Amino acid sequence: MAYQNTLNLVSRHNKTVPNYKCDVEKNLIAAIGGLDFEITLHMASILTLYKIPQLLKTSNSHLKPPEIPPQDIVVSLHETNASVIVAKADTHTMLNIHWLEFVANSFELQPIHKVWVVTAPWDFSSETFHRQLNIQIFHGALSFAIHSKEVQDFQNFLQNLNPRSEADNFIKLFWEQAFDCLFEVADGGDNQMTYCTGDEKLANIPGPLFEMQMTGQSYSIYNAVYAVAHAFHAMYSSRAKHRLGLVEHFVWSSKLRYFQLHPFLKKISFNNSAGDTLFFNENGELEGGFDIINWITFQNQSFLKVKVGKMDPQAPWEKQLSINEKVVTWHYTFGEAMPLSLCNHRCLPGYSRQSKEGEPFCCYACAECPSGKISNQTDMDDCFKCPEDQYPIKEKDQCLSKELNYLSYVDPLGKGLSFMGLALSTTTVLVLGIFIKHWNTPIVKANNQTLTYVLLISLFLCFLCSLLFIGRPQLLTCLLRQTAFGIIFSVAISSVLAKTIIVVLAFMATKPGTGIRKWVGKRFASAIVLCGSLIQTSICMIWLGTDPPFLDLDMKSLPEEIVVECKEGSGNMFYYILGYMGFLALISFMVAFFARKLPDTFNEARFITFSMLVFCSVWVSFVPTYLSTKGKYMVAVEIFSILASSTGLLSCIFAPKCYIIILRPDLNSKGQLIRNNKKENSF
Repeated sequence: MAYQNTLNLVSRHNKTVPNYKCDVEKNLIAAIGGLDFEITLHMASILTLYKIPQLLKTSNSHLKPPEIPPQDIVVSLHETNASVIVAKADTHTMLNIHWLEFVANSFELQPIHKVWVVTAPWDFSSETFHRQLNIQIFHGALSFAIHSKEVQDFQNFLQNLNPRSEADNFIKLFWEQAFDCLFEVADGGDNQMTYCTGDEKLANIPGPLFEMQMTGQSYSIYNAVYAVAHAFHAMYSSRAKHRLGLVEHFVWSSKLRYFQLHPFLKKISFNNSAGDTLFFNENGELEGGFDIINWITFQNQSFLKVKVGKMDPQAPWEKQLSINEKVVTWHYTFGEAMPLSLCNHRCLPGYSRQSKEGEPFCCYACAECPSGKISNQTDMDDCFKCPEDQYPIKEKDQCLSKELNYLSYVDPLGKGLSFMGLALSTTTVLVLGIFIKHWNTPIVKANNQTLTYVLLISLFLCFLCSLLFIGRPQLLTCLLRQTAFGIIFSVAISSVLAKTIIVVLAFMATKPGTGIRKWVGKRFASAIVLCGSLIQTSICMIWLGTDPPFLDLDMKSLPEEIVVECKEGSGNMFYYILGYMGFLALISFMVAFFARKLPDTFNEARFITFSMLVFCSVWVSFVPTYLSTKGKYMVAVEIFSILASSTGLLSCIFAPKCYIIILRPDLNSKGQLIRNNKKENSF
C-alpha cells in the first residue's frame, strides 16, 4: 500500500503509470513522511528515483521490534521485579500493548502496575483501536514528546471543521471513526450504526481518541509544510533574481527539477507563527528537542498531560536533560514515592560501578574507590583523583583542601625549638660576659682570648641561626638559612681547630731549641680561622650562583598536607657544606685527641676532644634521620642538630672554665695552675 500510494502521488489522477508522461500530471514538490518510519523508508525508495525531497517528521528508529507473542510478554511482566517498562512507541508496540491488556483480562491476571517510559511518537489519539483500551495502566507514565507549541487559530480551525463541505475524503473517514457513525449506508440495508450529521463537536471526543491541543506529531507536520514552503519561496526568489521567468512558468514548466529544492531546504531558517525558530543542522535535523510529559489518567477515559521537564540538545551536556521530580505523579501502586527499578543496590558515594560478567549492563557490583580516589555521586562509573591541593577523606566521597605544612612559631614543636634557641643564645651571651669580666685571669688568658671570643660569638650566631628555619619559608630565608648555617659553623669549628693547634704549638714552644715560638701568636690563629671559613664561604657562593635554594610547594609527599619548603636546588652542594664541616671537625678531633695529655696549664684539648666527639655524633646521625623525615619534621631535625652540636661545643669547652671562674675562684690563679701541673707530671 505504501508503494502504491507513493506511485499515485507522482502519477496522473486516474491511472498509475510509472515513468510515462501523459495527460496532466500532478506537480509534487515534496513529501512528508508518515507516523511509521518503515513506511517512510518505502516511500523514499520511490521518491529518490524522482529526486523529490522528503521530510521525516519523527526520528523514530527503523529497527523492527522482535515478534514476541503477547502472552509471553504478559509471563515476563508479572514475574519480573522490575518497576519500569521502557517501550519503543511505534505501531507494533501500540498493538502489542493493546493485546497485553486483552490477554491479561482473558487469563484473569492482575493488572500490570508498572511505570511506563515511552519514546516520542507515543500518542493515544494516533490509533483508532484505543477506544477500547483501558488507559488506567498508563497512569503516571513518562514520555518524550516532540516539542510543540499551540499554533494560533488552530482551535478555531478544529471547531469550524465541517466534513460535508470538505473535499478531502480522509476527513469523512476520520469523522466516521472518531464518532462511530456513518455518512452513508452502502448496501441500503439495516445498519445499527448511527448516521453522521456533520454537526458533531470534536471537543466532545474523549482524550484517548482525539486531542484538541496540537500534538507533537501535528506540530512536526505543520513545521514540515512551512519548511517546504519557505524553501520553495527561497528557490523562486533566487530564480527571479536571475530573471529566469515568472513563478507560473516556473511551477508548471516541464523543465522543473525537484532536486534543486534540496540546497534551499538545508539553508532555511524562519520563525513560525508559534514563535519557534526553525533551522536544519548539519545532519538535516530540526533540533527542537523534546518535552518530558507526565500522563495523568482518569476513570472516564480522559487524561491530562503535564510537562515535567525537557531535553534540549543545544544545552551543555550536563544540562541537556532536566526533570522536576517534585511535580511528577507516579502510578497508584507507588503513591508519592519515586519508584525504583534496580537489580542491585545503588553504589553510594565512595564506590564505583563494576560490571558483572554474564549479567545485563544495568546489573553491577559496587567496588570501593582505590586509595587516593573518590566518587561524590551515586552510581558513578569510575572514581577520580582529587585536585593536587586537595585530599580524599576516609569515606572517599569528597575532597578537602590540604593544610599548609611548615614549622611555625605557633606549632608546639616550633615554640619549643625557638625557646631553646633563644635560651641557649642568651646563655652564650652570659658566658661571653663572664669571660670579658674576668679577662685578666689566667684561665681566660690561656689558649688565646681572641679565639675564645670569636668562638663564643659564632656559637651565639649558631643558636640564632636556628630561628631562620622556623616560620613560613620565604625566598629570602631559603637563600640565607643554609648558607648562614654553613659559614657560621665553619667559623666556630675553625676557631676550635685553631685553639687546638695553639695548644700543641704552645707546648712545643716550651722545649729548648725549637723555633716554633714565632708561630704561637694571634696572626697564625686568625689565619686558620679565616682560611677555614673562606673555603666554606666559597662553596656557598658557588651554590648561590649556580643552583640556589628556592621556595617550593610539595603536594605529593604528605597525603593531607601541602609542604611549604625550601628546596636545596643542588642537593649535592648542601652535602658539600656538611662534608666540609665534618672534615674540619675530624681534624680538630684528631689533633685534640693527641694533645689531650699535655699539661693543664695550657691544655683545652681534652675538652675539645669530647666536644668534637659530640659534634660529629650529632651530624653523623643527622643525615639518615633528615632523609627519612618529611615536612616540618625534616626542618625540626636540622634545627635540633644545630642546637645540639652548638650546645655540645658550648658546654664541653666553656662549662669547666665557668665553674672555676664562678664557683672556684681560688683555682683561677697562676700559682694554683702551676701546682696542679706539677702534680700531674709527677704521676
